[in-house]
Amino acid sequence: MVADRALSLGDFRHEALGEVSSTNAECLERARQGDPGNLWLTATAQTGGRGRRGRTWHSAPGNLYASLLLIDPAPMEALGSLPLAVALAVYGAVRRVVPPGSDLVEIKWPNDILIGRRKTCGILIEGERLTDGRQAVVVGIGVNIAFKPDLSNYPVTCLREHGASASPEEVFAGLFSSMVDALSLWKKGVGVAAVVSRWRYAACGMGERITVNLTDRAISGLFSGIDDKGLLLLTQDDGRRMTIAAGDVFFEQTGLEKE
Repeated sequence: MVADRALSLGDFRHEALGEVSSTNAECLERARQGDPGNLWLTATAQTGGRGRRGRTWHSAPGNLYASLLLIDPAPMEALGSLPLAVALAVYGAVRRVVPPGSDLVEIKWPNDILIGRRKTCGILIEGERLTDGRQAVVVGIGVNIAFKPDLSNYPVTCLREHGASASPEEVFAGLFSSMVDALSLWKKGVGVAAVVSRWRYAACGMGERITVNLTDRAISGLFSGIDDKGLLLLTQDDGRRMTIAAGDVFFEQTGLEKE
């Protein structure tokens, strides 16, 4: 990342690819080969797209598949808030192309973008310590534009269903710009308070009853927001409040199927 000054569009590069296995995998390979970072890769399709927790991300032509390679984007202890900044960037890009009067665009903790409570975007952030000591972080983003995958665990939608006529290239142009704004606001983690403030404004379901699927169990309670570091605040039935750093959130009143 560029230090000691505000980021600009010119600090980032973009390379458009055809069909690849995974834009995230391609970015990591570029990092291993010495790429300095701030590199966007987009693809027309992916044969091995991945979501969180090893899930498959369906990647036929017509949607946006993009990954951003960052090198040493922040101290390790500050990287936990990066997903919130990324969510703001994708949220901004989606809002630009959805016509006024469409269903509400929101962020579901930590970084799913919903339209009308249906998922329209997947984000996968991966990291790797390189042999030269640098820390590579790859931000993978898939936006449902022309079609939506069939996901059993969560209702999904695509931009076309909400009146958006933008192409993948147009959506990416907005994302390219909004990511610069979001990372500039984040300031390598120093600006997390400003990111959290904007994230709360766009948050989905504050005050609603949720279930959070953790790696070893599921916990239910009221979604009380996020703390100043971006951790989810869950108020349990006995009144105790706990903070959660990672998990899958399901809003109970929507009747969504849980894994």
